[in-house]
Amino acid sequence: MRGNIRILLVIAAWAVLVCVVYVVWNLIDVHEIEWAGTTALALTAIFAGFVAFYLRRAHRAQGVELPEDRLDADIDDGDPELGTFSPGSWWPPMLGLAAFFGFLGMAVGVWITFFAVGLFAIAIVGWTYEYYRGSNAH
Repeated sequence: MRGNIRILLVIAAWAVLVCVVYVVWNLIDVHEIEWAGTTALALTAIFAGFVAFYLRRAHRAQGVELPEDRLDADIDDGDPELGTFSPGSWWPPMLGLAAFFGFLGMAVGVWITFFAVGLFAIAIVGWTYEYYRGSNAH
């Protein structure tokens, strides 16, 4: 995490430097500040600084050194159990199809949204209970 913090601080410093150069260049060239680019560069610096600040606070709150920050760490040290994932579930694509029909209903006609809500209900129930039926049953 220390590497991420350093990278974000470098990005923030670079954005501040580029923002200052951009403002000075515009003042020399056209004698006024160009606000769109100046705002974008300033917000880039602020965003990178905020993320670096958050990561630093989170790193300190953990109280331990993370495996990716230690030189003597093994690959297995940073390989936690991430959870159970469905090996071949068709329900997430069905939820994506329901979302597609929902957005299509907003664009074309409200009647399609009713179909999307029904498809969403079926897909979410199927995804929730897929481990209770068929070859994946417990």
